[in-house]
Amino acid sequence: MPQLGGQAKVVRKFHFIGPSKGDDRLSKKQAEVERDKFLAKINKPTIQEKVADGLVLFSKMVEKYKAVHVLAEVAGRFVLAKPTRLKYVIHLEQRIVPKWGNHRLCEIKPDEVQQWLHETCDSWHMMNDLRGIMSGIYTKAEDWGYWPEGRRNPMSRVKIGEKWSVRPERILNEDETVRVLARLSDPNLLVVETALATGARISELLGLKWKHIDLKSGVIQIVQRNWRGDIDDPKSKTSKRPLTLGYLVDRYSAKATADKASSEMWVFARTDGSGLPLWDSGVRQALKRAAVAEGCDFAGLGPHSFRRANITWRQEVGGSSIEASKIAGHSTVRMTEEYTKIQLSRQDALTRLIQDRLASAGEKLSGEADSGSEVPEPPASKLASLDYTVGGIQTIQ
Repeated sequence: MPQLGGQAKVVRKFHFIGPSKGDDRLSKKQAEVERDKFLAKINKPTIQEKVADGLVLFSKMVEKYKAVHVLAEVAGRFVLAKPTRLKYVIHLEQRIVPKWGNHRLCEIKPDEVQQWLHETCDSWHMMNDLRGIMSGIYTKAEDWGYWPEGRRNPMSRVKIGEKWSVRPERILNEDETVRVLARLSDPNLLVVETALATGARISELLGLKWKHIDLKSGVIQIVQRNWRGDIDDPKSKTSKRPLTLGYLVDRYSAKATADKASSEMWVFARTDGSGLPLWDSGVRQALKRAAVAEGCDFAGLGPHSFRRANITWRQEVGGSSIEASKIAGHSTVRMTEEYTKIQLSRQDALTRLIQDRLASAGEKLSGEADSGSEVPEPPASKLASLDYTVGGIQTIQ
């Protein structure tokens, strides 16, 4: 209680529970029970305190997460790209909410989530997606006051193991690529050729308008993407980039003339006269038919496979990993590393280069011995280790 002079005086309030003497007196145990009842009313947490402690239903948190984050719009544009939005909504509605919707945030245990992922997911990527979405929900719950600030996100304790793939991680080799391309026709052929030459994503190529192509310099500008009719910015900031066409300039020039191209026309438009851009599904179907006909189809083969081939081959012909990463529009070199496939033909070529290098050294050593030049004798302790043949040339023993 404040006093004159600004000082505070402590005042203790008393609450009468019952008499301690007489016929109606309370026993010590009864007094403790009544005391606890009274204190429980005073110390009872508010609704806000309960919510902030993670007692809100997970399904309610998902509803808010979808409205404020997944489906959020700023200035009439969605914050998340359409493919990402669809993936989140499908995972939330078909997998996450049916399993965890009736739990409260504080009731979901990491070991139970981990077991659920291992039992229900058929790929590492799906486990990673589901865990990532659930982790994002807890992160937003903390930001919005539904989870105690500083309390560890339970999804951080969910372990899904080392990355593994269901589909084979491969690309077509050079011979297979040539045979498959020979079975394609335009516009699908030019789309695939461009993906192979530039490393552009299929959505980036189908988002091209003629105003994005400079035929004089042979450069295309990636500034937007088209995913099944949804036109938006590319995948990331680093995805906005110029790409050179190389020998494909003449093909694009011929197409521009044949299409009577104007700046706002789509480069790869449908043939039904609608003027709308192609969908990736049509390119993929044509590619799969060609690969099946050539006997080199595999699960996962699609236009994206040629982006992987470009990234791999660009480094094989001398490009650095940083160059390949920048041209591909990757945000990190580590992502480029995942795209790079070391083919057996490349491995064999590198192996032979090493063997040729050793063989050349052996020939030089033999030539010096035949010419009478003194060849230093190796120490006795190393003689045994030098008794082998390289490239058909017996080394000195």
